[in-house]
Parts: sequence; structure tokens; C-alpha cells
Amino acid sequence: MKDIINYYYNFNIDSVEDWDSIFIFTYKKEKFYFVPFKRTERELIDLVEITKELKARGLECHDLILNKFGKLITNVYETNYILLKPIGDIYEEYDIKDMLKINNNLILTPHKSNLYRNSWSKLWSDKIDYFEYQIHELGKSHEIILDSFSYYIGLGENAISYVNNASLKYQKASNDRICLSHRRIKYPNYKLNFLNPLSFIFDLEVRDIAEYIKSAFFAGADALSYLKETLRIAKFSIYSLELLYARLLYPSYYFDIYEAIMNDLESEEKLIPIIEKADEYEDFLRDAYLEINKYAPIEGIDWLIKNIRINLH
Repeated sequence: MKDIINYYYNFNIDSVEDWDSIFIFTYKKEKFYFVPFKRTERELIDLVEITKELKARGLECHDLILNKFGKLITNVYETNYILLKPIGDIYEEYDIKDMLKINNNLILTPHKSNLYRNSWSKLWSDKIDYFEYQIHELGKSHEIILDSFSYYIGLGENAISYVNNASLKYQKASNDRICLSHRRIKYPNYKLNFLNPLSFIFDLEVRDIAEYIKSAFFAGADALSYLKETLRIAKFSIYSLELLYARLLYPSYYFDIYEAIMNDLESEEKLIPIIEKADEYEDFLRDAYLEINKYAPIEGIDWLIKNIRINLH
């Protein structure tokens, strides 16, 4: 890969570090990341426009580097790559306030429509249908998945029903402002990932918040405190609050690892810490429901809240 990078970018680097299919190197004392690009070229056009808009507003985002042929995409062994040059301290953390501030600076316009990702119910349903098909083909080769899969599919189906019900109840509110978001936010939320334009999409701002909170929970952080902080400083409609809760319900934390296992990128054992915290996460979902209800009367999930109803009346 070193010779390929040197050829396409007229660099003279001595070594490249391979980090989970991402190639990292230093050139003239600056870090560069050669990363697989798995999105469409139409999306890339929109992403380039977003980087220009962010920079015009004085906001940071990592640079996308052209190769010597004036192209952003470099095809290597039938895989598309893009060279990314991060800016600043890549391990600087962005908290809830930072996330809300940046996300509020860009809203969806027609020329960014290729990046719109607000059809949660359909996306989740299609994904679950595909997972269930895969499971039938697995046989008994993935015991940890087979023992836990039904529980997380059930959570996912609860989340889908929740989104559908919210959309029916609040049809006007379903036009809530769509803003700059990310395909996936992790905790800790480092600059390296947060300012990566290749991860940008447009969605309701509760998407990033919910994914950050879920990731914080499974990292052992105080997820409930992050939820409380969000509710204090953000002005969400009741529709967005219900979708925030739906996203907390949806077990992306399990499905992301499941997909990595199916693609031979992770071992099954990576699921064990997730599964061991299932009961604790149910407790968090009950606490989250109570906290959100201090701001708006959102719908409850019967099997989750049956033990706390006495406290609500």
C-alpha cells in the first residue's frame, strides 16, 4: 500500500500502518488516513459541498485530499479509498453541548438530499429482515449469537413500532428540522471521527445524541447524566423526544457487532459484555423514560415500565 499511496499522491513515505482496513501514515510531520469509501459518488458530491459550507462558516472539518489525477476516489484492488487529512488534536473530545452546537449549524436543503437518512422504520425493518434470513443460514456455528439474537430482535421490533406510532400521532411534527448528523457516533466522541466528512449524513439531531448515550452506557460512563444534560439544554418537540427514546430502544450496539462478526471483522466474544449488561440496560431504559417524561408525556413500553407505573400515578 505504501507504493500505491506514493504513486497516487506524489508522496515519499517510508511506511504505512494498517489499522482495521484503514491505512495511516505520516508525511511532513502530519498524519494522513487512507480510508475505504463505501458510499456513492452522488453522496460524495454533497459531502464536498458540506465541507465547503462548514469552512465558510468558520467551522472545522477534516480535509479530503485529491490524488494526482485530480480525483478524490482512488481505486485500489477493486476498493475505493479517499485520503483524509485530520486537523488539530484528533483526540480532542466533543461533548453533548459541542454536538448540539455543530449539528445546529447546517440544516437539510434540496442539494443535500442524497445524505438524508430519516426513514428509520424502513431501514430498521429491512435490516432485521436480512438478519433473520442470515440466522436461518447459520446452523449452529455461532452459539453466542443464536442464544441472544431473539432478545435483540425483539428490542428492535419494539423500536420500529415506537417510531411508527410516533409518526402517526405527530404527523405535523414529523417535519422537524433535519440537521447535520453522523452515520454513527461513539463515546468518547473524538475529533478524528466527529469531524470526518465521510461520516456525515442529515437526520434529526436526536440521532447523534441517542447513539452517543448508548455508546457511553456500554463504555461504563454515566449515560443517564448525559441524557439529563441533553434534556436540560435542548429544545426538542414531543415527536423528537419519542424518537430519541425509540433510538435508545434500538440495539444498534448489538447489531453493529453482529454485522462485524458476519463480515469476519470481529469474534463472537465481542458480544459477551453487551449481553451481560442487558438487565442493566433495561434499568437504564426505565430511568430514561422517567426523565423524558419530566419534559413531555411520551409513550411507554408496557413490559419495560410495568414495574414503575405505580410511581407515575
